[in-house]
Amino acid sequence: MLSPRGALALQGVDEALAFALRAALAMGLTALPSVLAGRADLAVYAMLGSFTTTFGRDLPYARRARVLALVAVAMTACVGCGTALAAWVRPPDGGAGAAVTVVATALVAGLAKLACDAAGLRGLGAVLLLFSFAVAANGASAPSDVLPHTALAATGAAVAWALAVAGRLTHPDRPRRLAVAAALRELADLCERGDRTARHRATAAVLQAYRTLGVLPPPGADRRGRNDTCVRLADLSWSLLVGSARRPPADPLGLARTLRRQAGLLAGRGRRTPPVLPELARSSPDPVRPGPVPAELRAAELVTGPPRARTAVLLVPALRMVLGTGLAGGAALLLGLGHGYWAAISAAAVLHSVNVRTAAQRAVQRTLGTVAGLLLALGVLALRPDPVALVLVIVLFEFLLEYVVARNYGLGVVFLTPLALLLSDLADPEPAGALVQDRALGSLLGIAVALGCALLVVHDRAAVRAVRALAACEEAAERAERTLAGGAVEAYPVVQTRLAAAVVELREADDAAAGELWPAEIDPVELAAAERRAHLLLERLVGPRRPPDLRPPGRSSP
Repeated sequence: MLSPRGALALQGVDEALAFALRAALAMGLTALPSVLAGRADLAVYAMLGSFTTTFGRDLPYARRARVLALVAVAMTACVGCGTALAAWVRPPDGGAGAAVTVVATALVAGLAKLACDAAGLRGLGAVLLLFSFAVAANGASAPSDVLPHTALAATGAAVAWALAVAGRLTHPDRPRRLAVAAALRELADLCERGDRTARHRATAAVLQAYRTLGVLPPPGADRRGRNDTCVRLADLSWSLLVGSARRPPADPLGLARTLRRQAGLLAGRGRRTPPVLPELARSSPDPVRPGPVPAELRAAELVTGPPRARTAVLLVPALRMVLGTGLAGGAALLLGLGHGYWAAISAAAVLHSVNVRTAAQRAVQRTLGTVAGLLLALGVLALRPDPVALVLVIVLFEFLLEYVVARNYGLGVVFLTPLALLLSDLADPEPAGALVQDRALGSLLGIAVALGCALLVVHDRAAVRAVRALAACEEAAERAERTLAGGAVEAYPVVQTRLAAAVVELREADDAAAGELWPAEIDPVELAAAERRAHLLLERLVGPRRPPDLRPPGRSSP
């Protein structure tokens, strides 16, 4: 159910300050040279490329480098194609050229939504890709501007990529430590609360920690020499997770405090990974029998998750995005609003969500955040800063945006709104009142159109996903029971990993379906029973008991 508390809740985020500093530095380094050279209008395109740094904040460095390279290419292509379209159809002149730009913007929005959802990229994602295209496509560009604008965007993207992966040189284990710390915190919540939601979040976090570490659960899997502290803590997390399904810890609150202490140590800025706390090592319930990793379970499957038939599920949200941005942009064009693409971007921001419920929550956050952001923008523009000062203010807003947007989208919009306005003013200065008015009307129009599309484009894809997830979870549970009956210990890693992934997908699919107007028609009792059966089977699959090995590497047994 939608509630003001849900729309305004703050989420805890590790490394938010460092990430925000990196994003602001990327934008400042790419924009200031053009401004100092007297071409403030060109600085905008370098800044658009620097938005690449927004993506992949939780990925390990090797995968982050690959993902951000693709994002950099996509961001550069958006700017280049947008500039080429602007030079060809000249949308500022109105008429057919403006209509073509509206259609192109809607298609780019749908493709960006589909690609970001398929790749699992969270955050602003498709909205920033769309923003880069829309700003370039609605400018007064000539054919001779295409290459310079594209080169500037590529430069900004390259700087952002370099800064995003530079941490590998100074702190290579940082993403791994943060992933394990997140798993430990979710386990602490499970100890304190013990409900289904906490168990789901803990299971998903532990699986994500293993994916980040690049090793296979459960602890019996072959580590191939990867026996460092983070891996041992992930194995401990798995043992605590599956063991708590049948036998809760004797002192859950004490264990929760210890888990949070260990997570805090891991998330610290020290270069050396802290050791396992002695009291946590003693609390480990049951590691599993060591054994080889079957060839059936590949490392690629661990990183990307088991294959799922998700394409059909992703098409409807992308269709909503196309319709919402197209209708909002077209309505703004018919009404003669200045900067009509802002209506399309506002619609995209609302529709860049999981289901109708989250779209409505985004609409509330977008509305409140836009009002506050417009006041900030009006105050800055009223001071009439020179281009250098304006760029510094934009960089400040980028820092604040990246610092808070992962905690709460509504707070992010407070800084995203003046950021977008000031970028427009930097490229093409206009009276402050007209600029703010265009943004306010465009935002209201886009939010209204987006909500209408979210409510009218009703489908059963999310319900189908939930039904399939329930069937997949039951199938994985049956396979686990057959494996236990047959005593094939060598198959335990495959069965455990797939069963855990299936129960996580079941919960996520049910949550997505619950937020749609088309009900999934799954008996909640049946779903709860399937979840409990899966978690109990995971506990049974831990195999023979023996004391945990949480000693530092290289230390022999006494």
